[in-house]
Amino acid sequence: MQVINSIEEMKQERKKLACTVGFVPTMGYLHRGHLTLVRRAKRDNDVAVVSIFVNPTQFGPGEDFATYPRDTERDLEMLEKEGVDFVFMPTPDDMYPDGYNTWVETFGITSKLEGEKRPGHFKGVTTIVNKLFNIVLPHKAYFGQKDAQQLRVIQKMVADLDMHVKIMPVATVRSRRGLAMSSRNNYLSKEEREAALVLYKALSTAEEMYMRGEQDVARIRVKITGIINQEPLAKIDYISIADADTLEELTYMDRSALISMAVRIGNTRLIDNRTIG
Repeated sequence: MQVINSIEEMKQERKKLACTVGFVPTMGYLHRGHLTLVRRAKRDNDVAVVSIFVNPTQFGPGEDFATYPRDTERDLEMLEKEGVDFVFMPTPDDMYPDGYNTWVETFGITSKLEGEKRPGHFKGVTTIVNKLFNIVLPHKAYFGQKDAQQLRVIQKMVADLDMHVKIMPVATVRSRRGLAMSSRNNYLSKEEREAALVLYKALSTAEEMYMRGEQDVARIRVKITGIINQEPLAKIDYISIADADTLEELTYMDRSALISMAVRIGNTRLIDNRTIG
């Protein structure tokens, strides 16, 4: 496994590769969800590249950029065991040198949900992903469906800009009891981790209601809101039941719907979702 810290070196190594390249962009502090993406990239391609970069431009004021969990040595050990070929670990100064002032922004789909609650977040995401694609030049790039809106934003960017990369969605990886894998789970105490299971319970209840024939969004929203509010450590940021493609809110589930939510468990903000129909 080769660890690369500079953009120029990554570009030079990429030029030598006359084969298919699979890419997994991460912010590090890897977990089982990340490793699932890595295994897909290795299975589907001749070479697997993983990036580790905590991107400062996708964090807003007062968010957890400074405290975001980091453990590079552990991450590299995990990736070496998985047989990754290249790990790209650029520095912020390399990615955003003095005078940097170019941004990639997708509109419309970014104005809702996470985009509404975290202004500027997706501008940072699309800019860094675009830069990483330009450096690594992957044939396929792998993203988890836990970040459902992010996945759709990246798919939109790739389509609109005619980028030569295929976006490969990978199903959310969960704990045995249903908690979605996330680096931010590291913030949770034992009690909070137990409380966080309420997100999975709410999503499962929504799906059960739909499978029994309920399609009225208001009724489903009332039910799952009540479930979350029963958990003393949980505070709802938003609950959305939207068209799975456009993310426009629905009143009736007569098409594929994305049920997504952001909930604070103590001081930790968690997101989760499920596509239904």
